[in-house]
Amino acid sequence: QVRLVESGGGLVQTGGSLRLSCAASGRTFSSYTMGWFRQAPGKKREFVAAIEWNFGYTSYADSMTGRFTASVDNVMNTLYLQMNSLKPEDTAVYYCAADRSFRTVVENKNLELWGQGTLVTVSS
Repeated sequence: QVRLVESGGGLVQTGGSLRLSCAASGRTFSSYTMGWFRQAPGKKREFVAAIEWNFGYTSYADSMTGRFTASVDNVMNTLYLQMNSLKPEDTAVYYCAADRSFRTVVENKNLELWGQGTLVTVSS
């Protein structure tokens, strides 16, 4: 069974850091682009970051550039999102996702595979 399982969410104070993980299983993801997305209460799901599994090429939403870093561990088959300098507006459910198209991930259009999400709450 192909699965993406997120973990690492929780409660953190403004200015703090968290590292989210996404364990990928059930297939080889070397030809995929992995993405991080988030959905805050009452808002649409938005793109956070994308990373090509094989070559590590990345793209970030403007508001996350310099604060968030996506990475992959090929041995552990895991995607990470390191989040620093967190703000209350970063509070959301964070999802990992996968698609064969880098553009599809960046444009957040009908991605092939999604995880269930992990909640991040940033207190002021």
